[in-house]
Amino acid sequence: MESTYAFVGDQTVGAMVEARMEAAGCSRAESVAEADTVITYYTTQTALEDAYFDESGLIQSACPGTLLIDLSSSTPSFARELNAVAVVSDLVSVEAPLIVLDLSLPDAFARRDNLACLVGGEEDAVQRALPVVETLAGDVQDTGGPGSAQLARAAYTLQTTAQVISAIEADALYRVVRRSSAVSGRGVGRVGAATPVAEQVLAAVETGSFAGTYTVEMLMSELSAALTAADDVDLILPQGEACLHLLELLAVIGGTGKAPSALSLVYGDESACAAEGLDWTRAEQTYGDASDELGFSEHDDVEDGCGCGHDHSGDDPYSGYSIYPGYSVN
Repeated sequence: MESTYAFVGDQTVGAMVEARMEAAGCSRAESVAEADTVITYYTTQTALEDAYFDESGLIQSACPGTLLIDLSSSTPSFARELNAVAVVSDLVSVEAPLIVLDLSLPDAFARRDNLACLVGGEEDAVQRALPVVETLAGDVQDTGGPGSAQLARAAYTLQTTAQVISAIEADALYRVVRRSSAVSGRGVGRVGAATPVAEQVLAAVETGSFAGTYTVEMLMSELSAALTAADDVDLILPQGEACLHLLELLAVIGGTGKAPSALSLVYGDESACAAEGLDWTRAEQTYGDASDELGFSEHDDVEDGCGCGHDHSGDDPYSGYSIYPGYSVN
């Protein structure tokens, strides 16, 4: 185990890293230059790139031989670039994107067994990093060479996001039907959960648990990284893009810091949103009136408002499908 460490990035993840590393007997260095290991986690690709590649970034600040472990969700191409730059700078780089297994826990990072990491990099680098990563996460998987962990993370993210949103939409259907009709005097019942992820989300929605340390911002960051990876190889992922647009809407009305279960509020009435601090007038200001034919045509505004880091500029083949502002009338 490396004896000293430094953490740079999101402080929610930073608090988890500090607690685990110090419990394992590692001390926090006064600066990056004094650390044997530097651990990073960011929720936007831009911030991650700046952290490593700015003139005063980690590549310049870390001493030769320092182990760099990035817990962020980024792209395979970024991971390979970082590894190449680290090699020529006499540094050791490992990608270890962090996975929260139960998204609905109020303190999702508190339990080591609720965290997993996919680890990719040069074989010697991975072997050096494994003791550190295993200190942080209960499930650690070596995926192979540089870029492999971020590719596996992207695949995991696309499937998880689809499960979260489909479970919430199925629940929304049940709720609306129960309110508006009766079937031979009997109740309509509850929507069944098809996967463990769906079960977690539906349980949180049922109890009104919309706060947690794993946030919509983090989920958007992971999905943005997956979509950027697809962009890098000219692959269009319509379902992933649609999911991101819906998360953007929740972010715009004030849900960035809420748990992903808060997405269910988008399908409810405005009073329920207001009770949770969400404001639909922000959506009207960003997207225009809900009666507009296309709600998400102004992608520059979306990017500024959601903070997800995904590139919304340029031609978007999905912009015409965006009708989400209309959901507030349910």
